[in-house]
Amino acid sequence: MNIKEIKELLELMAEHNVGEIEIEKDNAKIKLRKMANGGIVMQSAPQMMAPMQTAMQTPAQVSAPAAAAQAADEEGVVIVRSPMVGTFYASPAPDQPAYVSVGKAVKDGDVLCIVEAMKLMNEIKSELSGTVTEILVQNGQTVEYDQPILKIKKG
Repeated sequence: MNIKEIKELLELMAEHNVGEIEIEKDNAKIKLRKMANGGIVMQSAPQMMAPMQTAMQTPAQVSAPAAAAQAADEEGVVIVRSPMVGTFYASPAPDQPAYVSVGKAVKDGDVLCIVEAMKLMNEIKSELSGTVTEILVQNGQTVEYDQPILKIKKG
């Protein structure tokens, strides 16, 4: 599935006032959902991350259900990295609390933050259970592809 097809889906959602759509095509599975604040959350199956990046040539245009994680220098600490270029948001809306804070326990699949790219709100989910030890970026800050955004101590 390429960016043109995704844009067409977004236009169809707006035209027909559809709140959520899930499409499976060529072993690709994508889910688009309107948020209350007008943004769109895009989720794709984990196995689709690499093929979509190759096809589209820009990681900034790709959504992943979870950020890539790498081991840090500290024992048992994993760095969660941004899967794309975009704007980091700690909460679903300005008037709502942050998804996570330092010291908060998270489990596999919990939403950690949102990275907005091309007007799409991409939920970044945890790939492990543990405790947030550090948040490396500030709310509203622009993040680069593969930039560390927070640390989680496995637990």
